[in-house]
Amino acid sequence: MPADDAKRRLLITAGPTYEPIDAVRFIGNRSSGRLGSSLADHAADADWCVTLLLGPNAILPSDPRVKVVRFHSCRDLEAALDEQLPIHDTLVMAAAVADYRPATEEINLQGKRRRTAGDLSIHLESTPDLLAGCSQQARGNQLLVGFALEPRERLMESARRKLKKKNIDLIVANALETMDSDTIEATLLGNPDRGLETELRTPGEITKADFADWLLGQLGPLTDRRKAVMTESTTNG
Repeated sequence: MPADDAKRRLLITAGPTYEPIDAVRFIGNRSSGRLGSSLADHAADADWCVTLLLGPNAILPSDPRVKVVRFHSCRDLEAALDEQLPIHDTLVMAAAVADYRPATEEINLQGKRRRTAGDLSIHLESTPDLLAGCSQQARGNQLLVGFALEPRERLMESARRKLKKKNIDLIVANALETMDSDTIEATLLGNPDRGLETELRTPGEITKADFADWLLGQLGPLTDRRKAVMTESTTNG
């Protein structure tokens, strides 16, 4: 067995999506990808095999052992997840994926919309829920982790709702100000419907580098447990 086959294999998404309007303009967000890239660096240093799906204008990881696959739009990320998810043990979906994008008939990638007098309206369509889609495709021994970025007053309620709606294992609940900050204060919630009753809080507000170590400390044993159960089931079968 190749040495890498025995390692934990981690797939991370990070950064924003840019949803094109024309060859110049797009709809995007302010996500820097800092958290996902920090997580990738720390996981590689802890001897995980790491693939990072990284959006545009996002901070690159520093560890050369991290395999980086770039994406721009939600459609690009969806294709990358379809390709990469089957060969990984754990997915951490930290990317800030657009909820809406210009409808196909609105997009002109061959040119630029000319400015005219008066207002401009663009028809937007919903993007697919990529993490829920991953849940439908995932094997029983894969661990799926999402993020809930919400205002503090509705953070926990929204995180618990997303956890069940997307049918994933764990969700990191963190407040909106995390997006532009070097620090994070978060709660890791487990989905009881998937056998996880976890509710763990970070020790106050910590750097994103420290959070990466903290989160990996939770994910490592869970990843190993899932792999061990599947191996035992296969052996007994």
